[in-house]
Amino acid sequence: MAQLMRVQNFTISSDGVAAGVDQSFENPFGLDHLTLMKWFFATASFPGNAGSSGSRGLDDYFARDFSNNIGAEIMGRNKFGPQRGPWTDHEWEGWWGDEPPFRTPVFVLTHHERPSIQLSDTTFHFVDSSPADVLDRAKQAADGKDVRLGGGVTTIRQFLDSDLVDSLHITVAPVEFGSGLKLWESPDELDDRFEHETIPSPSRVTHHLFWRK
Repeated sequence: MAQLMRVQNFTISSDGVAAGVDQSFENPFGLDHLTLMKWFFATASFPGNAGSSGSRGLDDYFARDFSNNIGAEIMGRNKFGPQRGPWTDHEWEGWWGDEPPFRTPVFVLTHHERPSIQLSDTTFHFVDSSPADVLDRAKQAADGKDVRLGGGVTTIRQFLDSDLVDSLHITVAPVEFGSGLKLWESPDELDDRFEHETIPSPSRVTHHLFWRK
């Protein structure tokens, strides 16, 4: 079976915004991520709900699928941390804590490379390469499994523009932010290349599924 490049559980507002312009150490999303990700936090599969009575319906199905057959992740530098330009602090090792949720090799796109770091069972590699080259490296590291494209918006758009994405699961939350980094003006923008199915959830989010035609 062919390895796929997948976007999984990526959540945006109803006006297409996934990240605000005021990202900071204290606010990684640059906006109210608690409202944006409310659907995910409420599921039984969210790690913080272990042993609780979180929801087990449609939203939980997608939450459980987050790591299914994933062998590596690609993310932009802004998803790793708020630093810009040359690295000035190698002691701080990202927003993800001592046990990041990825449990795979992670390839962080940056124009400023640095040595790889390992935290628990996740290894972060910092690479300055084209989307195609990074995907090749990630597929090799994934050992036959799929590669997840984790975001943020700029990174997903880069790989879409390079026609390297095989499938996307985008969740649209019932909130508007008005400004910020937009994934799209309308989901129909992808319909020329992808089959597109829309699934509304009782939680009021809408799940958009795209796969190559």
